[in-house]
Amino acid sequence: MPAFDRDAMVAVAHAHAAAEADGDIETTMRTLDDNPVYELLPMGVCLRGRELARRYYEHFFAECQPRIAGYSLRSEWVTDEALGQEYQVFLDSAEGPIRHDIIGILTFGAGDRLSGERIYASDELLRIMFGSVLDHAIPVSADGLPEGGSR
Repeated sequence: MPAFDRDAMVAVAHAHAAAEADGDIETTMRTLDDNPVYELLPMGVCLRGRELARRYYEHFFAECQPRIAGYSLRSEWVTDEALGQEYQVFLDSAEGPIRHDIIGILTFGAGDRLSGERIYASDELLRIMFGSVLDHAIPVSADGLPEGGSR
């Protein structure tokens, strides 16, 4: 991928992250291609398609984001395939803020959109983030792809 294409995709990934932080579902969705895949690791499941991506963001913005007491970007890196971001997130709980660590890898798709994300977080945090949308997750096969399909 030429540097200018890579730079453009990094800009799309940053716009996606900013829209998530702002709770802007429409801008977030505009950064995604027609069949985004969200791989949830090490849980070993994935969600595929725009409908499930939208349902995830509806849940995330309504239920998870209001619980975020703070967060910080600890690290960021770029490859020709993706933008990786490591965060520390603090969620409100009855006992006070609880720290969670998460790595999100925003994968570059065709054109100027993202093909999805690989999210590395604890099962607890993934359940908070995705809620009942997880009921629609399918296992990721041993080769790292959704069972019975390709990325």
